[in-house]
Amino acid sequence: MPTHHTGPAAERLALDAYIKLARATAAVDAVINRPLAEHGLTVSQFGVLEALWHLGPLGHGAIGRKILKSSGNVTTVIDNLCRLGLVTREDDPSDRRVRRVVLTAEGRRRVERVLPDHVRRVTAAFACLSPEEQSVLADLLRRLGHANAAPAALDAPTLA
Repeated sequence: MPTHHTGPAAERLALDAYIKLARATAAVDAVINRPLAEHGLTVSQFGVLEALWHLGPLGHGAIGRKILKSSGNVTTVIDNLCRLGLVTREDDPSDRRVRRVVLTAEGRRRVERVLPDHVRRVTAAFACLSPEEQSVLADLLRRLGHANAAPAALDAPTLA
């Protein structure tokens, strides 16, 4: 459903695109991420486990940047993963000021059990788009994200 906003065409177009993006995100997110709860994981917890599985031990800041969460949220997620026995915190051997988060053997097993179905759900969710359309969408979303993550975007003039 397009927007019912009656402002200028540029506003209607942007609002319509935003509404479609938000609805598509919610629909795709539900299909892909809801099943994580069956494995006792939140989306953020799975994001941390997956990042550690792919990249190896990481500090809190690096994890936050990877899963797009604040440092406070990352700390809570990691605390909960520690309680579940899926990660541990260890001193960084090259810098004693840094604590790294490391997958435990059980954390590795959990990722290896959950990841294949997760990848299948992602692939299935995007199967309605051709490979070329997926590539174009990825490029457009990257541009949209980068443009709005830039500090200048925060100071952009509002439409009157």
